[in-house]
Amino acid sequence: MEYVLFSSPLGTLLLAGENNVLRELRLPQGKPPQPDPGWIENPAGFVEGVRQIGEYFAGKRRAFQLPLAPQGTPFQRQVWQELSRIPHGQTMTYGALAARIGQPSAARAVGGANGANPLPLLIPCHRVVAGNGLGGYSSGLEIKRFLLNLEGILPEDAGRVDGCLPAPSDLLATTSP
Repeated sequence: MEYVLFSSPLGTLLLAGENNVLRELRLPQGKPPQPDPGWIENPAGFVEGVRQIGEYFAGKRRAFQLPLAPQGTPFQRQVWQELSRIPHGQTMTYGALAARIGQPSAARAVGGANGANPLPLLIPCHRVVAGNGLGGYSSGLEIKRFLLNLEGILPEDAGRVDGCLPAPSDLLATTSP
């Protein structure tokens, strides 16, 4: 596996993949992420991914167009595929996401799949919230709040949604490349 470490408003991020396909994005969790033993640093292999992530943080990109191949169980991959359909600037509850995949009683399992997401941000698990609050986030609630704020969703609003919550109209006017 190849990787690159790069700076972002969240701190150092790690992007990893094989054959120009992204498999992992590691966010800082109190310290910079580290590559696994045996991985090879190759900044040239991730120019497009780093560029698109930079555009997202600059408010110039609302959707990613990158080849992704997250590794997980069939259920996890089903959840991650549905996560990718939640538009920028909107949130969905764990229960609503479970219902969308045809398993309305699987909200906790959906939360587990979110926590196992190897490509957070690119597969936007930060857009899934609990019915009574923000819910959890594998990289911590500070990062989840930051990402929701970046997309124009106030954390106070993110905890009181039933289904999806649109972003403020001024943010909806923004276009992405």
